[in-house]
Amino acid sequence: MSLFNVMAISSTGMEAENVRLNTTASNIANANSVSSSYEDTYRARHPVFAEALQQATNSQNQGSGVQVKGIVESKAPLQVEYAPNNPMADENGYIYKPNVNVVEEMANMMSASKAYETNVQVADTTKRIFRRVLQLGRGQ
Repeated sequence: MSLFNVMAISSTGMEAENVRLNTTASNIANANSVSSSYEDTYRARHPVFAEALQQATNSQNQGSGVQVKGIVESKAPLQVEYAPNNPMADENGYIYKPNVNVVEEMANMMSASKAYETNVQVADTTKRIFRRVLQLGRGQ
């Protein structure tokens, strides 16, 4: 595997973790929203990742990266609360809250942040290796 493949893999990892961070931030931002209908209530969203194999050219080793296949809504049940005095309550006095677990989302955000940071470190290390190889080519 060439160093160029390492940079490509690292960049796809950073892109995927960026999507994960944005999705998690959206979940946290909507965690306390309230709706008057089950259908209109915000549902937690999560990205789905997959390995993306690159086509080998000139019989080189294949490199792989990360691809975001899509964003899916959580199937966890929504929170239903009886609050007849709430202006958002339906005709039966119920309000609907998202199925977002803030603690779980914070852990997810920390994990995505660390994964992003690791990909940045891989890219930086690869850049340093490139520089060293260029210096060796100059005889230094």
